[in-house]
Amino acid sequence: MTAIQYFWRHPLAEQVREEGREEGRAQERAESVLRNLRWRRIDVPDAVRERVLSSTDMDELGVWLERSYQVDHAEELFVEGA
Repeated sequence: MTAIQYFWRHPLAEQVREEGREEGRAQERAESVLRNLRWRRIDVPDAVRERVLSSTDMDELGVWLERSYQVDHAEELFVEGA
């Protein structure tokens, strides 16, 4: 087995790939939140955009995605009960 084949199957390589997949899923969910707000013609201030895009918490992003269908202002994403 070559060194490249060994590394590809190594647990560390698998962990790195899984972390990359998780980051990709979080990025896609964050973009979905912003895309939904944009589709609803809701202005998204830079501070809100940065907070959404910097989150890697899938549960948090899921809550924000659900709220993005209901809020009237982007800042309301972060308000409990909004």
